[in-house]
Amino acid sequence: MKKESLAVAVFGVVIGILATMLVYNLTGGRNVKFDGDYNRWRKLNLILEQVQENYVDTIDMKNMTDAAVVAALAELDPHSVYLPPVDLEASETALAGNFDGIGIQFNVPNDTAIVLNVIQGGPSEKAGLMQGDRIIKVDERVIAGSRTPQDTMVSLMKGPSGTKVKITVSRDGSLIPFEITRGKIPVHCVDASFMIDDTTGYIKLSKFTRTTYAEFAEASAKLLSCGMTRLIFDLRGNTGGYFDQAYLLCNEFLPHGAPVVYMEGLHRPRRDFNADGNGKLQDISLSVLTDESTASSSEIFSGAMQDNDRGVIVGRRTYGKGLVQEPINFTDGSGLRLTVSRFYTPSGRCIQKPYTDGYDYAYDIYERYVHGEFTDADSMKVDRSVEYHTLGGRTVYGGGGIIPDLFVPMDTTRATDFFINCNRKATQMRFASAVFDKYKSELSVIDDFSRLQSYLDALGLERMFLDYAAKTDGLRPVSGEWDLTKDYMLPQIYALVGRYSKLDDEAFYRLYLPVDETIKAAYHGPVNVWDLSIGE
Repeated sequence: MKKESLAVAVFGVVIGILATMLVYNLTGGRNVKFDGDYNRWRKLNLILEQVQENYVDTIDMKNMTDAAVVAALAELDPHSVYLPPVDLEASETALAGNFDGIGIQFNVPNDTAIVLNVIQGGPSEKAGLMQGDRIIKVDERVIAGSRTPQDTMVSLMKGPSGTKVKITVSRDGSLIPFEITRGKIPVHCVDASFMIDDTTGYIKLSKFTRTTYAEFAEASAKLLSCGMTRLIFDLRGNTGGYFDQAYLLCNEFLPHGAPVVYMEGLHRPRRDFNADGNGKLQDISLSVLTDESTASSSEIFSGAMQDNDRGVIVGRRTYGKGLVQEPINFTDGSGLRLTVSRFYTPSGRCIQKPYTDGYDYAYDIYERYVHGEFTDADSMKVDRSVEYHTLGGRTVYGGGGIIPDLFVPMDTTRATDFFINCNRKATQMRFASAVFDKYKSELSVIDDFSRLQSYLDALGLERMFLDYAAKTDGLRPVSGEWDLTKDYMLPQIYALVGRYSKLDDEAFYRLYLPVDETIKAAYHGPVNVWDLSIGE
């Protein structure tokens, strides 16, 4: 035992001597110290130079540089990020208002992409693709029944304008190949706009792209012509986008000189933005719907409306992103999104949630759910250390998103086992696809909502769905379970089937209204903030 210990010790000494000799030889016998001044990033540059000149193996300078940049930015805030060329292109495409592709929308209910909508005037329509076609191959790659991820399907179909792609579809049992020349495809951010009743309009906005203001102006003008005096503006799930588009939308609702937002940073002097008084919706009553995914530009809009007492914020606390990024692009196609300032609502609130001192930023939304915030307003973590006040004197708070004027909890009471199991297997979506296959010639031409409602009622969707769930997925509600959940599930089923009509997303949102508790709360709730009960 002692011999083994001695051998280990001797071996350790030898290794130590060898290591010492190696360092000694590299430095030429001198204890060389480099100037590791942190100013001008000298230390980082010296380290990278030493790696390049002395590392034992060949290195990939591109990967090393990218890794160093990513690691450095990780020490800043969560929204200062480096984007490699592919990610930068995807980020810019998402907000550009258009992209290069073939011009279809599709669902993947059964591991097969089914064309939901062919964009009018787009390359696919010109080539002859039709709603309901099942995409089997893209070029020579089989994507049907192959567990191909949906984002991979999208990337295979996308490509530069003018290039060609071969799409093979199954239609009525026959395989049909189409050669499609890709082109510019518009991406709409107004998902739906319609009148709920004679005076109440509804607009659903999914993001703030380059075309947001133009699309919103067109949608609101149409609703005004239909007699709208009140608007329910849905920003749930809207993660933001371009600031200028949010500012232009704020301007539509606010009087001349009203503060919208201001920005300020260490290297950016304060800059204020005010309304010019030319907005066309200044006399329209407004309710803004928010949730935990309402972020960034959506929060600028919500905060401006709340602080000016201009609209009632309805729903749940917003995400809490109050940082402003500037783009810095490089010649290799990569780019930096660097936080340069914070935005503040008119009352002076920065609604950025914490991201330091061990706060787990990435899991914040999950933590809200775990702590009951989605179902109980009293569970909201609100920074009450500083009070802010709206134009009319109402107390509001900052430091973690926009807190709604009217809280609407997530409804979990109707989530029966049958409902959960159907969701897990996407039974409703696959059922909707099956209904469309059977009634495609009738359903796809309906362009009037009243006629669509009557048509769906006549189909007997309730019985059809229960039979489908039992036969296809082996799912059957136990005694009393369907009575508890059908009032929630049936509108969802109607909405998914109705989406296959010419009304598309408008049909979906209109048919889903009966079970949307947030819309119902806004519709039946206060028309303006002064109608809110004392203490809210």
